[in-house]
Amino acid sequence: MNILITGRPGVGKTTLIKKVIEDIDTKSGFFTTEIRGRGRRVGFAIETVDGTTGILAHVDIKSKYSVSKYRVNISDIEAVCVPSLEMERDLIVIDEIGKMELFSDQFRNRVLQALGTGKVIATIMEQSHPFTDAIKNRDDVELVTVTEETRDELVDILKEKIKKNLV
Repeated sequence: MNILITGRPGVGKTTLIKKVIEDIDTKSGFFTTEIRGRGRRVGFAIETVDGTTGILAHVDIKSKYSVSKYRVNISDIEAVCVPSLEMERDLIVIDEIGKMELFSDQFRNRVLQALGTGKVIATIMEQSHPFTDAIKNRDDVELVTVTEETRDELVDILKEKIKKNLV
């Protein structure tokens, strides 16, 4: 069973996943983090679970793809995110399935392939989008909404679900 975590921006989805997967040795995938400069957010970085890094989006790069003021770096999505999703691992981490990542057809295809394994834990955008709406409605997906009130209790609940899935 795939676990998709949604909720408003800044509620703690990424932190929740990091806590849930900390004891799992054979995992693949990536996380996104803010890039800050001069006291403000200027972009988003990619870091795979094995330490490879890239730029997801930044205010200063050139790209025909953008979300808000951020220009999306398709080449790093395809060179860092896509290969990080290794199907033979016990767990596949995707942080996140969102507007920026969805500009890449390679990324979309790899996400669908990963979901086919039933071993995904991912964050997914809350807003409606045809691709993410279809994923959220799959039979092999459990959609979990995180709030400030539930994020701490969800750590143990999701650890237990994943442990059952690994057996």
